[in-house]
Amino acid sequence: MEISITLPEDFQECSVSSLLEKNWLVPKKVRHFLRIRKNVSVNGQPVPFHFPVKAGDQIILTFEGGDYSTPKAQIGIAVPLDILFEDEHLIILNKPAGIKTHPNEPDEQNTFLNQLAAYLEPKNQFPYVVHRLDTETSGCIVFAKNPFILPILSRMLETKQISRHYQALVSGKIDKEKWTIRKNIGRHRHDRRKRVIDQQKGALAVTHIEKAFYDPVTRQTAVFCSLETGRTHQIRVHLASEGHPIINDPLYAPSTEGRLMLHAYELHLIHPFTNQEILVQANPGLW
Repeated sequence: MEISITLPEDFQECSVSSLLEKNWLVPKKVRHFLRIRKNVSVNGQPVPFHFPVKAGDQIILTFEGGDYSTPKAQIGIAVPLDILFEDEHLIILNKPAGIKTHPNEPDEQNTFLNQLAAYLEPKNQFPYVVHRLDTETSGCIVFAKNPFILPILSRMLETKQISRHYQALVSGKIDKEKWTIRKNIGRHRHDRRKRVIDQQKGALAVTHIEKAFYDPVTRQTAVFCSLETGRTHQIRVHLASEGHPIINDPLYAPSTEGRLMLHAYELHLIHPFTNQEILVQANPGLW
């Protein structure tokens, strides 16, 4: 695998060693192999790790088969995909409702990851999971296209450099225009599929809510949600705990039927290699 990156105009000069370790999070073992094999070149020439790199330099990293051991997804059935952004390093798509993000068992082949693997196979590329959406949730989701960028995107997610915004339709009338739900979330004691509010043992979860409109006929409120943390079922559990479960939620509003009315409508990030601002929306959304 060969990775070629031209450093952006606002790049701050540093050594190859610092670039690989601090900027690009290349694991220590992989950095060792790159160094002893002399598999780092700058502007076409192999360089030592103390060599300074600057804006405009072209960096080429050459990896060998055992450098990264990240498992690859099985090839699924090729289907049309709604691609919102794609380059050689990452891809952002609009996931339909009703399909799992990734397999939980090695032999599963009917997930969104498997479908994406079928799309990328002719390009000799493979997808890697950065984050997930619940099976019932639709909308923006980002995947890495090589194991090199995967830890970078994962760190960006952890440090809130990837922002995700959702639409939801909930039961009942909400009078507040904006508010924040700050409640810890933990596992349900008897149902492994569910999560519950658990202020003592749960992990901190913060969801910001903004009212869009209220429909007096259906007695439902449309809201926008943004995540400050990324707990499993966070938006669903938080809204249900406030007495406003998401419409058609099979776990937290089980008396209803139809698709879960939760949609990841917008995703925003700065590309870690090009510094390009990427803002995508998964249309048409819920309204």
